Amino acid sequence: MLLALVDWTRIVREAGFLAYPLGLCSICAVYIIFERAFALRDAAILPADLAEAVLQGKTATGGAHSALGRIVSFVERHPGDAEGAKSYARLEVMKMERGVSYLDTIYTGAPLLGLIGTVSGLLAAFNVIDPETKMPDPIKFTESVGYALSATLMGLCVAIIALAGNGYLGRRIDHHTARLDVLLERILARKVKETSSNS
Repeated sequence: MLLALVDWTRIVREAGFLAYPLGLCSICAVYIIFERAFALRDAAILPADLAEAVLQGKTATGGAHSALGRIVSFVERHPGDAEGAKSYARLEVMKMERGVSYLDTIYTGAPLLGLIGTVSGLLAAFNVIDPETKMPDPIKFTESVGYALSATLMGLCVAIIALAGNGYLGRRIDHHTARLDVLLERILARKVKETSSNS
């Protein structure tokens, strides 16, 4: 594999001070991806037994341990408030999206940080003139270009991680949101039916 041939210690060393913000971006991206992946697991959003009970029209007992459970509890506490239930469901979706927007910032900003390394490295390379030849010093020129390319490579790697995580989490949120919409409609329909039969 191509990345296995890269000396990452040297890459980080040559990236200089930009290695610190890029490293921080990578740590934040990995943390957000793993934290959100854990928070978006099925048991925390749509427990299978509760979802099945709602689909079958059975009496479902909500709870605070899952998004669907909290929505069921809200509907039980506020019968007849369909708009309120839909607004509460939107709040649950917003909770699922918490932190994911930072991945957008990371995968946009990390390559820009790498470009800062590229530009500053090239500026340094062309500013070092050998007084004898009146040309850029070859040794310092290659060191500066190495710095420039190292920062760019790190920025692109961080961006790829954040972009992949953002895509995965976005699909999970869309999947859960679609299922919550269907289940909420079933819950509200059952409540309307119960209210009309009691009256």
